[in-house]
Amino acid sequence: MTTDVDRRRSGVPGAGSGPDGRPAGRGVLEGAFRLMAALDEAGQAGVTSLAARAGLPKTTAHRLLRQLAELGAVERRADAYRVGPRMFRLGRGWEPSPGLRTAAREPVRRLVAATGATVGVSTLREGRTLILDWSPGRDAALAPLLTVATWPWFTAPGKAQAAGRAGLVPEPLPGFWAREAAAIRRRGAAFDRGTVVDGVNWTAVALLDGSGTAVGALCVLTTVPHRLESLADMAGRAGEAVTLRLRQHGRAHGGWGRYGVVINDSPS
Repeated sequence: MTTDVDRRRSGVPGAGSGPDGRPAGRGVLEGAFRLMAALDEAGQAGVTSLAARAGLPKTTAHRLLRQLAELGAVERRADAYRVGPRMFRLGRGWEPSPGLRTAAREPVRRLVAATGATVGVSTLREGRTLILDWSPGRDAALAPLLTVATWPWFTAPGKAQAAGRAGLVPEPLPGFWAREAAAIRRRGAAFDRGTVVDGVNWTAVALLDGSGTAVGALCVLTTVPHRLESLADMAGRAGEAVTLRLRQHGRAHGGWGRYGVVINDSPS
């Protein structure tokens, strides 16, 4: 039986709706987020398809999409909608731990300069590896990858973070994962040799916040597989510098005081 709470949560007309059938209060927000999630899955779709994906009446979906378009959260092209530029700008400002991008900037720059490799900073969320930033190296063959913001969880950076933090890998867990996670923790780095993208080799290390929680990963990409071990060692040192900077950021903003003296990792 559909209850009033169900109707309000789904954003459908009924109890909790205004006299014109609009979902009231929380239902409006949930309806809008359902539509944004549907757009994220579809990439681009018309109102009928989006309403069906979001479980909303077509009239409600149309009204919400129009309002979202006015805010720049979605944009309309002919009879189709897609995520709008405002969501891109808002998304670019998000990071899994305060100050992560700032903390990573200089260590990443040095790593790219020292290795010529492509270096990225990522986080693992909802079973996906989200690339927060890329810094291109000298290998032009890797340039097309810089346009990809979302990868499967089992990339090297996804595995590096998941190995140090339970609950990030979607169930059911693959049978090999417990052994591989233990190996990653022992080595301090995760590897991928052409599994995710043919001919592209990844190594990655976890990035820890001031409480020691894995909040992201630093990854290095190369088309030369025999470089991975040495790149992993260099990535590990860069990752330690990022972690120290995150601790400093936490102390400067009133958190993680138990770490005592701030460590300066700047070059002398």
